[in-house]
Amino acid sequence: MLYDNHGRQLRYLRLAVTDRCNLRCFYCMPEEGLNFSKRSQLLSYEELHRLVSILSELGISKVRITGGEPFVRKDIIPFMEQLTKIEGIEALSITTNGTDLVRHIPALKAMGIRSVNLSLDSLNKNRFHKITRRDEFEEVMNSYQALIGSGITTKINAVVMEEHNLEDIYLMCELTQNDPVSVRFIEEMPFNGGSKGYTPIKWNKGRILQHIKEAFPNLVKLEDEESSTSINYKIPGAKGAIGIIPAYTRTICGSCDRIRLTPKGELMTCLYQAKGFSFRDFMREGVSDQEIKNQFLKLFANRAKDGFEAEAISNKNGSLQSMATIGG
Repeated sequence: MLYDNHGRQLRYLRLAVTDRCNLRCFYCMPEEGLNFSKRSQLLSYEELHRLVSILSELGISKVRITGGEPFVRKDIIPFMEQLTKIEGIEALSITTNGTDLVRHIPALKAMGIRSVNLSLDSLNKNRFHKITRRDEFEEVMNSYQALIGSGITTKINAVVMEEHNLEDIYLMCELTQNDPVSVRFIEEMPFNGGSKGYTPIKWNKGRILQHIKEAFPNLVKLEDEESSTSINYKIPGAKGAIGIIPAYTRTICGSCDRIRLTPKGELMTCLYQAKGFSFRDFMREGVSDQEIKNQFLKLFANRAKDGFEAEAISNKNGSLQSMATIGG
């Protein structure tokens, strides 16, 4: 088993395969997009496979594919199939915006994908368009229905944003009554890639929960899984569940078991880290697997205690990036 310098077991890799996305969500990036990476700047599938194999030998057992939007990268399905064959990787999942998902669901199910996280901030077509700056609502909802019908564990990730989608909180809670879906409301974070200014949020986990309880006063607290990113609840009799992810207030750092690799191969041991160590450059120097292992262990032994400490270090060394360049 793999541990960091604070005694937290590390077992979960969030692997970003691209920083490109076909949506332009205003809280993530400017309307014109970001300065997206060139192909040569990204880790190749061979390099990604090598790093996942090494991490599996160290104790990482879960991998989530993220982006950007993973399905905009060519040949992502064959790559995922290769990851499922790595010894020690017990669970592979993916986070997607759902715009190009329906046709891939049979392949995901065939390779044993356990869960899909669907990034969806509104159940209203007009609000969806204002948030994403794209007209893809019908495609995303088709993906949602196809996921529910497939039997793949489905979670919706919705960023709560004042003046943009508060009306959707109750709508999404109601969704859990008839569908076996977990809807997770995420506190808005400052990872906007320069798309807008940022001020401290008003809609934190406490206010979100209070708001939900005003409509569903009998909300039941569920027992959270070890290292869960969300605080979870259920409407009595509902098929699904409701979660709140305290991404901004960061009250879950004490049990965090996750690390991230960005599309350019930077290891981020905390979401609030401004810059990580470049395994892309390190590998391209011709280092051995053992040297890569040693470098991973060195970095895990110097992990920030929580997001506040990581952010304080980041404020000295650089600014926070877009979520698309970090990997969700």
